[in-house]
Amino acid sequence: MTLPTVFLPHGAGPCFFMEWGRGPADTWDRTAAYLQGLIPSLPERPKAILVVSGHWEAEVFTAGTAERPALDYDYYGFPPHTYQLTFDAPGSPTLAHRVRRLLGEAGIASAEDAGHGWDHGVFVPLKLVTPDADIPVVQLSLKADLDPKAHLAAGRALSPLRDEGVLIVGSGMSWHNMRGFSPAFTERSAAFDRWLEAAVTDPTGREAALARWDSAPHGREAHPREEHLLPLMVAAGAAPGEPAVVAFRDTVMDVVVSAVEFGRAA
Repeated sequence: MTLPTVFLPHGAGPCFFMEWGRGPADTWDRTAAYLQGLIPSLPERPKAILVVSGHWEAEVFTAGTAERPALDYDYYGFPPHTYQLTFDAPGSPTLAHRVRRLLGEAGIASAEDAGHGWDHGVFVPLKLVTPDADIPVVQLSLKADLDPKAHLAAGRALSPLRDEGVLIVGSGMSWHNMRGFSPAFTERSAAFDRWLEAAVTDPTGREAALARWDSAPHGREAHPREEHLLPLMVAAGAAPGEPAVVAFRDTVMDVVVSAVEFGRAA
């Protein structure tokens, strides 16, 4: 069974685990429901999860090899209890080394890091995706040059994992402008999201379109810096030529955000 790949919104800091006071109290409820329903929606339960988060960059693609990664509470100004959140899923050095082998076979340089802890782009959404923390997780960094073609290529190299029971997850946000969460940006975010849907659901033109994402309508307003979009490139690259669907869409904090699943038809 071949698993799909997923680009999911990981929210704002620990937003799912606190009373949200920066807008309606139910701001993140629909996103949380999507994340909670992800594993049951898959054709089979993953044996492991490989996560690429927008919060880890390294000179080359770097795989975390810790057996029990620590958590990095890399958010600021949130309630004290959110710095006590736990997520006890095991790591998988075996999967991390398999990731490196696949990248190497594709001529892509990589490294490993046994001390890297999981940032909130990993543990916050996965607390909802796998509340029992019973699926091994490996994190793979972005490449610090932020080249979309390099991240698409990395995804292609990692595609065989899908037939090995590994769910490839890109964790970011389809709109990530820290000064652009207001009603003034609602229509602009919707225009970018329409472009993104058209790009990802065209299997033949997808990679070319994504490589030029910054020429999309309001592209640089959506992502003044593209680290939260590049996880999508890895997920897309791992499903070359396959159908994709926007599996979730909502307006949160006055902007449109979406999740994309590759390897699935509408």
